[in-house]
Amino acid sequence: MHTLITGGAGFIGSHLTHRLLGRGERVTVLDDFNDFYDPARKRQNVAPFLARPEYALVEGDIRDAALVDRLFASHRFDAVVHLAARAGVRPSLREPVLYEEVNCIGTLHLLEAARRHGPANFVFGSSSSVYGINEKVPFAEDDPVDLPISPYATTKRTGELLCFNYAHLYGLHCSCLRFFTVYGPAQRPEMAIHKFTDLIARGEPVP
Repeated sequence: MHTLITGGAGFIGSHLTHRLLGRGERVTVLDDFNDFYDPARKRQNVAPFLARPEYALVEGDIRDAALVDRLFASHRFDAVVHLAARAGVRPSLREPVLYEEVNCIGTLHLLEAARRHGPANFVFGSSSSVYGINEKVPFAEDDPVDLPISPYATTKRTGELLCFNYAHLYGLHCSCLRFFTVYGPAQRPEMAIHKFTDLIARGEPVP
């Protein structure tokens, strides 16, 4: 089994890489090491894997359609786990065009490459933010997602719809995972849970 993980140097992607390699599978990671948070943290995440022959790291941007196409054409992937994205609601208010380019156009490039070259299995990392204006708690998979309230949420909902299109039109087996607040070792440093636990560990009050 050979899996392409986009954004595989990040928190979720590096944990998934560890799990798949532990099962004896092959992993190729595509990551641009952008500066949304310290790229050195991402370098630390991938460092344990670099010497393993069943692991390959490709540094590049999913907005680069030619790069994405070459990557798919030169490998025979069995699955794609698409985790690369610009994350965060508040930053998306400042840079909506960037979020559209990465999260929508980048996702489209990957789906197109999967359509042309395979594989049939495509997992998309979406977000709980797609629920938008929804007063029902807890959320459910079949709740309405028609009223996203940030550019980030809108791009994630767009990604889901693109996956539906490619599943319907071309038979891709697409699964969309709506992540809530994910936490654990190597989590993103700007997340509230990371900040709170860091304060607790240092014996400082949590505001």
